[in-house]
Amino acid sequence: MGLLDRLGRVVKANLNDMVSKAEDPEKVLEQAVQDMGENLVQLRQSVARAIAAQKKTEQQYNKNQIEASNWQKRAELAIGKGDEGLAREALVRKKSFADTAATLKAQLDQQNQQVNTLKENLIALESKIQEAKTKKDMLKARANAAKANAQLQNTMNNIDTSSAMGAFERMEDKIMELEAQSESINVIGSSNLEQQFAALEASSSVDDELAMLKAAAQQNTPALTGTETEDISDTPTDSATSDEDFAAVDAELEALKSQMKNI
Repeated sequence: MGLLDRLGRVVKANLNDMVSKAEDPEKVLEQAVQDMGENLVQLRQSVARAIAAQKKTEQQYNKNQIEASNWQKRAELAIGKGDEGLAREALVRKKSFADTAATLKAQLDQQNQQVNTLKENLIALESKIQEAKTKKDMLKARANAAKANAQLQNTMNNIDTSSAMGAFERMEDKIMELEAQSESINVIGSSNLEQQFAALEASSSVDDELAMLKAAAQQNTPALTGTETEDISDTPTDSATSDEDFAAVDAELEALKSQMKNI
């Protein structure tokens, strides 16, 4: 017997677990409200039947009351006429209707209490149904929010953020490399421009120095008169010396030209 009880509990536990997993909050709430609505319809029908029975009992009670009152009047009439036998018969009928009226009165009181109770229950059920509808909408909103949040979390969990961030890092490295290349090109361009201006400045300096050398050479060479010409021709040593000076100047000039070509 203990084994059967344990098996029964296991089966019930498994069934409850399956039912819990299969329950959809929205569907369960809708079904609950629908069931309460059906109960409300049934309660209204019960109230209507109770009220109808109450009305019927009330009508019967009033009818027996009237009959009892009529037989009372007939008994009084018979007594007034001196017919005691007829008066006795009238009182018997009166008692019968009065007893029935008393029974109906007790039944009517009970029905009145039942109808009042049913009406109170009807009002309470209507209030509960309205409250249930409001709560159902609130719970459905919470359920939808929970589902949306769960879906969002699943989506976030399924997104490979590492690969996405890796792509950002690779693109950042590539952009930094492009920026470095652009900066190096600007530096090279600036260096070439500086070299060109340096060459121009050097060329101007050489030209200025060449002009200065020419001016100095012209100042160091005196004008020759006829007498001096004859003396110079007679003195080959001085003439040779002047030729050597000019050759040195020409050699320095050629050296400067070669230097400018190499720049």
